[in-house]
Amino acid sequence: MQAQETDARRAAVLGSPIAHSLSPVLHRAAYDELGLGDWSYDRFEVDEAGLPGFFEQLGPEWAGLSLTMPLKRAVIPLLDEVSETATSVEAVNTVVCTEDGRRVGDNTDIPGMVAALREHGIEQVDSAAILGAGATASSALAALARVCTGPVVAYVRSEARAAEMRQWGERLDVEVRTADWADAAEALRAPLVIATTPVGTTDALATAVPERPTTLFDVLYDPWPTPLAARWSMFGGAVVSGLDLLVHQAVLQVEQMTGRSPAPLDAMRRAGEQALAAR
Repeated sequence: MQAQETDARRAAVLGSPIAHSLSPVLHRAAYDELGLGDWSYDRFEVDEAGLPGFFEQLGPEWAGLSLTMPLKRAVIPLLDEVSETATSVEAVNTVVCTEDGRRVGDNTDIPGMVAALREHGIEQVDSAAILGAGATASSALAALARVCTGPVVAYVRSEARAAEMRQWGERLDVEVRTADWADAAEALRAPLVIATTPVGTTDALATAVPERPTTLFDVLYDPWPTPLAARWSMFGGAVVSGLDLLVHQAVLQVEQMTGRSPAPLDAMRRAGEQALAAR
């Protein structure tokens, strides 16, 4: 959908908790660069119970929504169409409101991960390791389906989580092997390591970083760097950050919601870096 500069349109990020979301900073920076002075982007604290009611009050001025936890799966029944990418991981982080009133769901986390890796020179690897087994881990697997030609080892805390990751692997056509979290230090020798765990979970692994590390993709961005990422960089390894992911997935959201391409990646990244520094 092509928007005109004079069109006053709305967009927002929904989730719970949402107060610390950087999405408004990134999207507003894009609007400024694109000359969309009448566009606004807000944040709303919305949980799963409140999501249907929020959708009911969306008017024609709405261009789209960004969704974070816990709404990425809960939103699916409320949509008119869901992209193949989002369906593959049963998670929607982007809703585009079309001119004819339809609501179309997509997942920009997966291509955002791929774009962030490619920006750091990672086009293809022959194996990889994932730390964790939550919702972000399934998106990481979907991204690895596009860049990894061999097995992916997932380090998890329980057999139930291990079974889930193997099921995701079958669904996404990725060879997934699982290992116990107690052996997670072994993951750090993989050609590509993707850390998908919450703040603090990988801190103890920092002392196990090998002398010649390869590439670490740590999906966290605040606080940054994590102890693991700091140690990785100190030893000369390449590090892809959660801000890299956040910016690349937001670029795709802006392009879908505004109809403008390319979105201003550099301006959005600068705005995100400045916002994090201010914290």
